[in-house]
Amino acid sequence: MNDLDVFANLLAPEGQALLAELRDHDPADELAAATRLRREHPAALVSAALGQARLRQRAVAKFGADARRMYFTPNGVEQSTRATVADHRAARFAALGVRTLADLCCGIGGDALALARAGIRVLAVDRDPLACAAARANAEALGLAELIEVRCADVTEVGTAGYDAVFVDPARRGKTPARGAGRGASGRGGSGRIFDPEAYEPPLSWAVEAARAAPCAALKIAPGVPHEALPADAETEWISDGGDVKEAVVWFGPGGPVRGGRRATLLPAGDSLLGAARPDPAGDEADRAPVGPVGDWLYEPDGAVIRAHLVADVAGQLDGRLIDPTIAYITADRLTATPYATAYALTDVLPFNVKKLKALLRERGVGIAVIKKRGSAVEPEELRKKLKLGGGRTSCTIFLTRVGGAPAMLLGRPAAEAAEGPVTPGR
Repeated sequence: MNDLDVFANLLAPEGQALLAELRDHDPADELAAATRLRREHPAALVSAALGQARLRQRAVAKFGADARRMYFTPNGVEQSTRATVADHRAARFAALGVRTLADLCCGIGGDALALARAGIRVLAVDRDPLACAAARANAEALGLAELIEVRCADVTEVGTAGYDAVFVDPARRGKTPARGAGRGASGRGGSGRIFDPEAYEPPLSWAVEAARAAPCAALKIAPGVPHEALPADAETEWISDGGDVKEAVVWFGPGGPVRGGRRATLLPAGDSLLGAARPDPAGDEADRAPVGPVGDWLYEPDGAVIRAHLVADVAGQLDGRLIDPTIAYITADRLTATPYATAYALTDVLPFNVKKLKALLRERGVGIAVIKKRGSAVEPEELRKKLKLGGGRTSCTIFLTRVGGAPAMLLGRPAAEAAEGPVTPGR
């Protein structure tokens, strides 16, 4: 019995009953559950149901309560877009007037579901038969089947003429050969992430040409893509969710995307910062930002801001400056509210010295420390072991970084905590 047959059995009444019984299954009891269920059900079906129950539990972090009704493949859970990010992209498509869209490399259908919920009719294409089966089942399970057509095909052979927009999510992970895998397949996993855009499957160059041929388009790419690899006639948006950078999206078409623009969007609030095109796309934003002495406040830009090379733009909004020309930390003399960076009230700016830091923390009764690094060779956990914290009631944040090219330690606490009580500078 092949994977498709086993999956089909999961959708049958016996499989559905098993999935319902395993809805609140505790993975720690899997062996006992498997032994008990195999007395009444085929072993292959029990194994598939237990596997699907595990995948659903993992997928809750991305899909919320919907995960309990959805169907997944292991690679589909790993590679699917987080629902909050997919909803943001779908809303942007809808705002551009898109009513029909071809979703190429759709995987288990996470983006197609968000697009359909935004009122967009979707053609969802993938070469992996099992992923397509999961995508169809998900559309049915969430009541969106009338808006989603799933087609198992090579995306490079699918005509998209007549659709308002195209969305392409190329595979960005190496993979070992698998049944049904191929160009446009969602069988991603295997041997790790791919960093060369031309090694995407299909390659970024193919996806760009497909996007340019459509009235409107978006390409999902790895957030670490080199800026020089980005097309100059498109806008690239880096998206973070809860402070973690999730993806980058290249937008083509009129009415919204800015040619050569770089955008940082922060979810769940949806704050979005757009930077203009730059003559040198490979240049560092630090080249345009002033550098100066450390002030009373330190700002840690959101990862999407850093990836989009918009640190200098945020520094300008804060009337701030960089602490070092190569470090993405902003400092300022006064506190300014911003959604694009986390602010810290600084108490100390010191040359790097573990012995001195340990004595200072003991003197101040610090028992809890958040250790961050940027531009430092010291690993936070190694330093934590040397500090031997414990017993103290106060907390602080330690930044291991460089100031003016020299290794330094900056101590402080989040602005929200500083507002609750006085900050005593030690410098």
